[in-house]
Amino acid sequence: MTDAVTSEASEAGQNNNANPYRSSRAAYYALGTLTVVYSFNFIDRQLLAILQESIKAELLLSDAQLGLLTGFAFAVFYVTAGLPIASWADRSNRRNIVSLSLFVWSFMTAISGFAQNYWQLLLARIGVGVGEAGGSPPSHSMISDIFPPESRAGALGFYSTGISFGILFGFLFGGWLNEFFGWRVAFLVVGLPGILLALLVRFTLAEPIRGLNEQREVSEQSASIGAVISLLWQRRSFRHMAMGAAMNAFAGYSVANWVASYMIRSYQMPTGELGTWLALIIGVGGAIGVFGCGVVADRLGRRDRRWYMWMPAMACAIAVPFQFGVYYFATDPYFALTMAIVPAVLSNAYLAATIATVHGLVGLRMRALSSAILFFILNIIGLGAGPSSVGLLSDLLQPTYGIESLRYALLLLVPLALVWSGIHYVIAARYVREDLAAAPD
Repeated sequence: MTDAVTSEASEAGQNNNANPYRSSRAAYYALGTLTVVYSFNFIDRQLLAILQESIKAELLLSDAQLGLLTGFAFAVFYVTAGLPIASWADRSNRRNIVSLSLFVWSFMTAISGFAQNYWQLLLARIGVGVGEAGGSPPSHSMISDIFPPESRAGALGFYSTGISFGILFGFLFGGWLNEFFGWRVAFLVVGLPGILLALLVRFTLAEPIRGLNEQREVSEQSASIGAVISLLWQRRSFRHMAMGAAMNAFAGYSVANWVASYMIRSYQMPTGELGTWLALIIGVGGAIGVFGCGVVADRLGRRDRRWYMWMPAMACAIAVPFQFGVYYFATDPYFALTMAIVPAVLSNAYLAATIATVHGLVGLRMRALSSAILFFILNIIGLGAGPSSVGLLSDLLQPTYGIESLRYALLLLVPLALVWSGIHYVIAARYVREDLAAAPD
């Protein structure tokens, strides 16, 4: 018995000595670098939102076509490619996959500036989607192996600030570059730095040791996509939190992809000024919200794991009155933008707690794939259906409401999606503790 204990302790010590992230400095460098990568993901994605009015005018597009560009067509390829890439990440070097994916989506963003028609731009955006599919699931998995369970939601919350900072710089750079140089130059300037960042990731980050923080033995056998889907679908908490995340994303992507067009059409704001406002509101506000909610969820979750579900539900309840009662009825653009601060801060409050909980439901070699499955559901409904639904409804309302059709499309869809999301998170809280207790090794 003593020899066995000594052997296990010796093995644990050897693993810890081999751990490239045993120092907090290395761990936080990796987290910071992956967060910058994630911000590039959203810079390249969000750029189109601030440029789309100029693109619409030059390429003579409808709102439905714009919705497909930013929504469904992008999302279908993003989530379809995400599952096999995540499965690959669960059995291979995740760092290399993140680096390669970053190179692909940055290159495709840059060549978007050369598009001469709708179909060329659509193909370039599909390329961006396929590249971005390899960014988040491997990064989530790496972070979950770098940080222990009790601080995982906070770390994932910090990583998720990449969404907000990406939106910040996408709006800021895109707005001013478009105003002074045009939308084609904006794509080129934003896309090229990501190629250099891909090299930094490849040569300065190390692959984490799987399961080291939890002292859990890692199976050499990686699970199939079907096995992970089956496992997650058996968990009632997952079914509800996935739907809650999807409807939250429906609201978030609808606003993020159409808010610039709404403010330009309804208030005639120039893209430079508008981009600066949106960068501060959605970028800075959203970063504070997603990181803060992740940290708070970790602290409250130590007492009761249901807080990981209650936090997103509370965020939805607070945001709805601002979305429905104030923002879309405002007559002054600056008052409208001021009222958008609260929903912006709470827009991604669900993300870190949801990802951390999903990782707690599965085995060690299932984490990247579990993230990809969550993001498949989240993005098909949120990113795919959200912006596309707003664009289609805006076109349908245009004969009645004219230039204000986009205002009423957002007003009808966004608050409803948030209410729907909150209900699912409340239901998920009923099952999350027993489902976490039943997680496999």
